[in-house]
Amino acid sequence: MKIWPGNPYPLGATYDGGGTNFALFSELADRVELCLFDDDGNETRVDLPEREALVWHGYLPRIVPGQRYGYRVHGPYDPSAGLRCNPNKLLLDPYAKAIDGHNEWSEALFAYRFGDPLSRNDGDSAPFAQKSVVVNPFFDWSNDRPLRIPFWETVIYETHVKGITMRHPGIPDDVRGTYSGLAHPRMIEHFQKLGVTAVELMPVHQFVHDSTLVDRGLTNYWGYNTIGFFAPHNDYASFGGHGGQVQEFKSMVKALHQAGIEVILDVVYNHTAEGNHLGPTLSFRGIDNPAYYRLVDEDKQYYYDTTGTGNSLNVRHHESLRLIMDSLRYWVTEMHVDGFRFDLAAALAREFHSVDRLAAFFDLVNQDPIVSQVKLIAEPWDVGDGGYQVGGFPPLWTEWNGKYRDSVRDFWRGEPASLGEFASRFTGSSDLYEVDGRRPIASINFVTAHDGFTLQDLVSYNDKHNGANGEDNRDGESHNRSWNCGVEGPTEDAEIVALRERQKRNFLATLLLSQGVPMIAHGDELGRTQHGNNNVYCQDNELSWVDWEDARNQDVLTRFTAQVTKLRAEHPIFRRRRFFTGDPVGDSKIPDIAWLRRDGEAMTEEDWNARSGMTMTVYLNGHGIPERDALGEAIIDESFLLLFNPLGDQVSFTLPPKEFGRTWEVVINTADPLLAKRRRTARAGTQVDVPGHTLEVLRCRY
Repeated sequence: MKIWPGNPYPLGATYDGGGTNFALFSELADRVELCLFDDDGNETRVDLPEREALVWHGYLPRIVPGQRYGYRVHGPYDPSAGLRCNPNKLLLDPYAKAIDGHNEWSEALFAYRFGDPLSRNDGDSAPFAQKSVVVNPFFDWSNDRPLRIPFWETVIYETHVKGITMRHPGIPDDVRGTYSGLAHPRMIEHFQKLGVTAVELMPVHQFVHDSTLVDRGLTNYWGYNTIGFFAPHNDYASFGGHGGQVQEFKSMVKALHQAGIEVILDVVYNHTAEGNHLGPTLSFRGIDNPAYYRLVDEDKQYYYDTTGTGNSLNVRHHESLRLIMDSLRYWVTEMHVDGFRFDLAAALAREFHSVDRLAAFFDLVNQDPIVSQVKLIAEPWDVGDGGYQVGGFPPLWTEWNGKYRDSVRDFWRGEPASLGEFASRFTGSSDLYEVDGRRPIASINFVTAHDGFTLQDLVSYNDKHNGANGEDNRDGESHNRSWNCGVEGPTEDAEIVALRERQKRNFLATLLLSQGVPMIAHGDELGRTQHGNNNVYCQDNELSWVDWEDARNQDVLTRFTAQVTKLRAEHPIFRRRRFFTGDPVGDSKIPDIAWLRRDGEAMTEEDWNARSGMTMTVYLNGHGIPERDALGEAIIDESFLLLFNPLGDQVSFTLPPKEFGRTWEVVINTADPLLAKRRRTARAGTQVDVPGHTLEVLRCRY
């Protein structure tokens, strides 16, 4: 087979209409073989003829999209020195735009013989390994473009491509669990009904199902085990193999954009699926182990691990950084995604041992004209020393605010002395973000997420019930800050059921009316339960999938969620771009925000420090919004009162004097979610009775 010299850039397999250029980085290699596979698995090997700037490359005419391929890298093999090249292992292209098939867990995929970690295994892994695929880069995007919805107008819906669609009766069987299923009109209708503006997809980069899970009849359902940072996961494609997942993913993005919904990807650049020194050799390890992975300085046969997965990507090395940045740009420019949520993002800031907000990764993102313009969300922690970094990321970044989650959970379950913390989180966490010039949108607020209890389980279980995972209930978080309302698990007690429903509405209303960016976990608006399992990472079944058959029974909760989302969208007072100051507005003596006791008087320092009596009124001044609209006009909204009663008994609240507002109308009541008792009004200085465990929102009429 005749191969031409080709070009060292771009890396990966690039089809130009007449043939394909192949380019692979490896500083260690002294020879690289390109391996081509036909549909019967027959292999043809071709040496890449050129090496330039540490990149091996060549061009093959008439190699077209759908061609499966891999690499064999000849080079030094000395695990004690961190060198692990072995040409008997077929390797995935780190820049593969699509990956075909699944790994069959044979000993041949490993560099050693089982039972003897120090041995060398020269078994050929090709019959058992996944293959890279040349893809067609051409797609009719029509007039699709980034939506660029401002963060302050954003409502995020965290979801799983398969889990959200697998049980939906309105989606055809052949596209359930796929990119096409997520883009189905029935799903888009649901997103629009809820008022969400962005879907945040759990990992869709090609990932691997660990052999330990497969042996137990389980899978890596969540997908935090990436092996291909450019490839859409093939299991989520209804088109089958030969790279069709790329076109299907693009079609999904296009359909969601047409509906006004952004696509944010949960990305895992902190580690790969190759695990520790006993893991398989699938790609990076056999190409250039010390370039792609952090190795222990004292003994380079071992991997430096701050992720809990066995390895950490080497963000000290230029090639790892290039891989990350090239991947991010590819997903923005070629796949049209609108942002990223970085899993264990603190690991990307560890150039040495500590987390450094001035790390090269942040510099690269900040100066990149493409990546810097999309939504950037950090999970601001990892499992290494000093890894909890909420509030510690640089400007331009937003963060999953774990302190918000913990505080709101504590407040509504009646934990003492949580009032001041709750107030800070409710107003955007200025203590975390204001010091470096960030604004309330830096806080991605959430009460539940994929990791942990669902909202239904948060109010139904005090303890985790993870027996189905096969780890004797040792896995998952044990301190969930949950409250079962009196009974562990399902109950037919009508009072407890009613209380649980009210608590769910309290959480959702608090989340959607807080300053910052709200994120709803999929199915929470449908009462989704995992039966107390708070770690369904390996449960690709009905335990983790959204139960749409039960959706009609949750209509009240769904309608309530949409009602609160609509209120947020209509009133900029709930999504301010700047923090409250507490100062008077204009010539009045009324501040932009006021914290009042149940008797209508301003809260004192003693009230803030009290360990009981946790009720309060929050006044939001619609005339105190320090922003202007596109025409330069000052933004003026209506004013609101939020009456919080997390106690078990009904409490009488005295409304503030007429200077704050003369007449108030109830617009949200978590004890009366559809306002069946009509929209009652109350005058300044009068009393309003708020049932136990209830949030009531009142709008100033005049």
